[in-house]
Formats: sequence, structure tokens, C-alpha cells
Amino acid sequence: MERVARLLNDMIESRIITNYAVFGAVAQMRYTEAVVTMDADILIAVPDASLFDVLSPIYTFCRNLGYLPEGEAIRVGDWPVQFIPAFSSLTEAAMERAEIADLEGVPFRVVRAEYLAVIALSVGRAKDFTRILALLENGATETATISKLAEKHGLSKEWQAFKRRFDEN
Repeated sequence: MERVARLLNDMIESRIITNYAVFGAVAQMRYTEAVVTMDADILIAVPDASLFDVLSPIYTFCRNLGYLPEGEAIRVGDWPVQFIPAFSSLTEAAMERAEIADLEGVPFRVVRAEYLAVIALSVGRAKDFTRILALLENGATETATISKLAEKHGLSKEWQAFKRRFDEN
């Protein structure tokens, strides 16, 4: 993962992207026990979001460094990495408010636990509900924090349904 962190920081320095934050299962491992994942999901912001193919500069940059596409990802060392442009006000806020972790001396932006929970809530798959429960059970975030963030991003109804389903107070 250190190679991924270095690559992302190099992309910012080279102005290929303007911001990033790891999210999904890899980010969740910062707050809970290890979970099985096949790739690293990276939220990104790009300098010119009006490009038809906003990922093209990323693929070119990576190819020039010897990192090649593999399905929907780019292989960086042991990790297939999926670059996902921020797709909502929630994911933009999650990226902007990411924590900066230290990965063997390399800064690495990670989505905060409460944002992981609300992003999972917005997606709404069974595995996303499991992620929310794990974040709560591990004390990485609290129901009141999720509730406020869900309300801010128009997900109050989904949060209330989650609480009813899982008997959360």
C-alpha cells in the first residue's frame, strides 16, 4: 500500500489529480478489523472535470511509471487500484475532510469513519450495512454523528430505516 500512497502523492504533485482519499474496505481497515477486499478504492478530484474521459490523464501517468491497467483497475505493486471521481456532495466532503495517515513515512489520505458509514448507507447493499455495524461496534463513530451527517446529505430516511432494521438507538 506504500507504493499506492507514493503514487497518489506524486499525482497531486504533478497536478494529475487535485485531491484523493482512500475509501471502501481499505479505509475501513483503519477503524475496524481487517476485511477481505480485492482492490483499493480511491476517491479523486481532477483539475478538469469537464474532460470527456477524466481518467485518461491518470492512466497515462500510471502507464509512464509502469503501472498497467488490469480490468477496471490499475495494478500498483500487489494492489489493483480503482480511481473513482467524487460523485456526490457526500463523496466530495469525505475527500476534503479525510484524515492524513502515516504509511511508513508517506502521508496517505483516508476517509473518516463517519463518512465511510454514510457513504455505505447511501449505497445500501448488505455488505455496506455490515460495514456500518462494524464501525459502530468498534467505536470508530457514533450513531449521533452518522445521523447528523446523513441528514446533511439527504439520507435521513435511509438512516432511520437502517436503525429500525438493526435496532440501533
